[in-house]
Amino acid sequence: ISALKKHQKAASNVPPYQNILPLVSKRTAPPKRTMRASSILSLLLWSSAISTASAGLFKKKHRRQKAGTKYEPHGEVHVVVNKVGPFNNPTETYRYYSLPFCRTHADESTHKEAYEEERNIALESDEEEEEESASYLRKLEIKGNRIGAERHKQRLGESIVGDRRETSPYELSFKDDIEWRLLCKTTLDKHDLIQLKEAIHNNYFFEMFIEDLPMWGYVGDIEDEDEILGEVEGQSHTYLFPHLHFKLGYNKNQIVSAAVTTERDRRVDITNVNKPTPVQFSYSVEYFEDDLPWRMRMTRYADSRFLPGSFEIHWLSIINSFVLVLLLTAFLTIILMRVLKNDFSRYMEIDDSSMEEEESGWKLIHGDVFRFPQFPVLFCASVGTGVQLTIATLLLLGLALTGMISTTRRGSILAGMVILYCLTTTVGAYISTRLYFQMNGKNWVRCVLFTAGLFPVPTSFVFMWVNTVALFHGSTSALPFSTIFTIGAIFALVALPLTVLGGIVAKNYANLDFNAPTRTTKVAREIPTEVPWYRSRFVQMVVSGFLPFSAIYIELHYIFASMWGHQIYTLFGILLFAFVLLLIVTSFISVALLYFQLAREDHRWWWSTFINSGMTGLFIYAYSFFYYFHRSGMTGMLQSSFYFGYMSIVSFGFFLMLGSCGFHFSLLFVKHIYSRVKCD
Repeated sequence: ISALKKHQKAASNVPPYQNILPLVSKRTAPPKRTMRASSILSLLLWSSAISTASAGLFKKKHRRQKAGTKYEPHGEVHVVVNKVGPFNNPTETYRYYSLPFCRTHADESTHKEAYEEERNIALESDEEEEEESASYLRKLEIKGNRIGAERHKQRLGESIVGDRRETSPYELSFKDDIEWRLLCKTTLDKHDLIQLKEAIHNNYFFEMFIEDLPMWGYVGDIEDEDEILGEVEGQSHTYLFPHLHFKLGYNKNQIVSAAVTTERDRRVDITNVNKPTPVQFSYSVEYFEDDLPWRMRMTRYADSRFLPGSFEIHWLSIINSFVLVLLLTAFLTIILMRVLKNDFSRYMEIDDSSMEEEESGWKLIHGDVFRFPQFPVLFCASVGTGVQLTIATLLLLGLALTGMISTTRRGSILAGMVILYCLTTTVGAYISTRLYFQMNGKNWVRCVLFTAGLFPVPTSFVFMWVNTVALFHGSTSALPFSTIFTIGAIFALVALPLTVLGGIVAKNYANLDFNAPTRTTKVAREIPTEVPWYRSRFVQMVVSGFLPFSAIYIELHYIFASMWGHQIYTLFGILLFAFVLLLIVTSFISVALLYFQLAREDHRWWWSTFINSGMTGLFIYAYSFFYYFHRSGMTGMLQSSFYFGYMSIVSFGFFLMLGSCGFHFSLLFVKHIYSRVKCD
């Protein structure tokens, strides 16, 4: 270091680039002491840079505010801000402080001046009013120690749904009403005004939390805007809402309800963005006693005016679906039982000599009906993944119904589905590997790998696309690296080993005999080509997809409103019932269509049954287009990418679930009818 100082002192009058050149061009080696000193200095500089970068990347986050706090009188109540975004685009969200909101609280002196202006207190005012104002100011005790825009620690589910909770400078205390308090004074420049004005014109709302109770409000409002031309100069006005009124309900020493409103009387006109506008951001607090139990605090949100819609029609929809299922089940049972009974009686009465002459229809193809399908690896992986998704869905709905998974906690359903999917991979691998061995398959490792990636790989491609779009737009919907790493680690350390375990268990312990009731011939029978149009493959696909979809389409609207809106879905009992009805209807439809297919001597029923049963997934995706364009106000590249991308994954999941369910019922049906007839 001393050698470097001497060199720097000797070259202090030389320009920097000339000071470096002699050192570079010099061929003789520098002294060892200088080399050591420069190495130490470089090491110190690099360590300082790395520590600075680490401090920025791994900045310590605030401990999350746990709900259910039992407050002491005048205890601190924290307001957690989350995000802002267009109301019609629930996925297009941004950090709360992406808009120019206050990050620090005004001190007492600044507040006192603003409060006197607010109350219009002058020296010649009434003495009683002045004393009242002075006593109010003495009770304020503004600490100014709360800083905004500091990140909170979050759960996995909260990060998945795009929450980015941060601290706020609002100073609230338990059971202490605040008539009016200044948050901060600021002057909005042209950039800030343009940003706020664009947000207001896009119908931006903000979201906050107190005790995990969500609160919503609008950033501003527009008046006298033309419906066609939009903003008209000199006629329409854009207003900002700088004042928030918090209304908090308490039951004993716990906060059980929270709401925030904006006051139109205190709005600020920001129509002219070329003129700097001074704004006073302020807030007020009102407490009231509420008899709502703390455990029932989320029930109020079903009736919130901010969240459109109601749940009154749910029971009507489920009754409609149930009646449809009963009628359909009774109809199919009567028809199939009568037809099969006639077939069985005819086949049992004839003797062996006239068997060949009398055989026709489904009995004629007994030597080909158990001929295994093409692409057995893909087929078995699809069946196994469908069973896995069905079990995971039933477990999720059951846990939500029993309260083991909190349905009101943000993102808990998505996080629960991720965990359950990884834990049930053993089931999917077991089913697919067992079926693959029953089909005389040899490369079971390939089947296990197909099962492991059949659903996650398309999901990953969709995720990479929508996450890239979200990062490009700077949206909070883009998952942070820590969340991506967590999900990837769960899949790699839990899902993949369990998948391999399921395949090994199936290989060593499962029953690998297919137990076909009839023998398969060496040469496949020719399939008739002349088929009436109403028995064609396309008509079967339409019928098999439309009938189950008609049983759930009413409930599907509310599910979409919850997934892609602001409603909180809590009726998981009805949802579980509707899902079971969907499985039952799909199974009966697949069996009925399978009988008609076998009756026309078409023995290629494996893939056709799976596809017919899964066609409801395609109808769900088609309904998503109808909902997007006619039942929602969603617009924009970001929202469209998330909506259509993830709805394709949901529809693909339904395709696999219903396809595997229909296939298993069809397999039982085929084995049953061919085990009851006489065959050579």
